[in-house]
Amino acid sequence: MILIALCLAGSLVSPATAPDFSGRWTADAAPAGARGDMGSGWGSPMTIAQNADKLTIEYAFFARGDMQPPLKFVYALDGSKTTNSVMMGRGVQTQSSTAAWNGDTLVITTVHTFTDPGSGKPTTEEVKQSLTLESPTTLVVETTRAGVFGGQASTTKTTYRKAVGHRP
Repeated sequence: MILIALCLAGSLVSPATAPDFSGRWTADAAPAGARGDMGSGWGSPMTIAQNADKLTIEYAFFARGDMQPPLKFVYALDGSKTTNSVMMGRGVQTQSSTAAWNGDTLVITTVHTFTDPGSGKPTTEEVKQSLTLESPTTLVVETTRAGVFGGQASTTKTTYRKAVGHRP
């Protein structure tokens, strides 16, 4: 009886596994009239690769003729700070992020640093992207952008569908 109880207790205490977001994902079309919706902040289609240590998101931002590589963002899954740099506009834009699990949802908090055009001083904006698998083929990304320069915060939801048969 004790042996059976120990075996049962061991199976109940086993660590939960985090969802695997790996795959090639395409965003559902925005509803008619959804003007100004900045979506998830990531392009479509996008490819996500995930292992025990990191999550990598990659998508094409530039047109093929621009001869620019796809944008690639890497996030540590242990809660440590990661830095991603992107060449946009007049120079490199650097952003720092942390990723943390909230149950089965991965929350990526990114701080964007930029220059206030009015004062010329550096300022920041925080963006939170919460990734949740509604099903093995449906990914929902809820993105919350903090208000900047007195503006209101905004939240959007983008639904992505997984490409059938795709393996990252």
